[in-house]
Amino acid sequence: MQSASQHQGATRLGVAAIALWAILASLTALAGPVPPFQLTAMTFAIGAAVGLVYARVTGQSLAVLRTVPLGALALGVYGLLGFHVCYFFALQRAPALEASLIVYLWPLLIVMLTSLLPAGLGGERLRWWHVAGAMLGFAGSAMLTWTVPVSGSDLTGRAGSWLGYGLAFAAALIWSTYSVGLRLFAKVPSAGVIASCAVTALGAAVLHLATEQWMWPHSASAWLAIIGLGLGPTGLAFYLWDDGMKRGNMRLLGVLSYATPLASTLIMTGLGLGKASTALWLAALLITAGALLAGSGATLFQREATRPK
Repeated sequence: MQSASQHQGATRLGVAAIALWAILASLTALAGPVPPFQLTAMTFAIGAAVGLVYARVTGQSLAVLRTVPLGALALGVYGLLGFHVCYFFALQRAPALEASLIVYLWPLLIVMLTSLLPAGLGGERLRWWHVAGAMLGFAGSAMLTWTVPVSGSDLTGRAGSWLGYGLAFAAALIWSTYSVGLRLFAKVPSAGVIASCAVTALGAAVLHLATEQWMWPHSASAWLAIIGLGLGPTGLAFYLWDDGMKRGNMRLLGVLSYATPLASTLIMTGLGLGKASTALWLAALLITAGALLAGSGATLFQREATRPK
């Protein structure tokens, strides 16, 4: 049984992963038209190497790589390979801002899916403030998705991007089920993610050789973006998230993840990858309010209910 401090510490690691994912869309866009399977293979090879450093820094033994349960490895490949292939394809087939924001349906799905877990694994009965907070966050994400002006995203452009939008939704579904599923393997140390990253890199390389042609990154900035992806959003973030979802507050992490689309959009517009609008500020209010409501609802409303009359 873990202590309250360990629970809080794991939650903070999950929050750090959320912060790293704020730059995922920008780095992916800056990487340029590198084929999706190739990009996945390159970034996950770096991510596996990051895991070796992470294990050493945190004092985890690499012996765990010989005993990772097959189910945990399968879940890891499903989540890491499945999500990122859908994600990279989506960003290349639909406007980057819109596709990346559709992907961020996964926080809402995590909040809902945690109610399916038994109490012994951290499941919690879905309360009205969880649903209300999640829906506020979703409303903020939806506002950004449909109101941020993107060059060329007229009616015809949108119709031609439905495949990209569909892949973005598939990515959201994959990531949310993977994240909640991690709780089933809570006893597997986070260093076990190294195996998932390595197998994902190998699988993506095989798919690349079978379906794509190698394309060298077109500039130094594209190389830096790919390296940055491997070090952060598709590297260190996975190990932090694994710890957070296995031992932290899953529902709170799901709700706090709504900060990511806002931060991601601000970064992308700052880099000239999209245009900002007043909707950003309205979305910020909705997302912040949703996170506060869902995250503090239990303390606020249960305390009110038990207060002496």
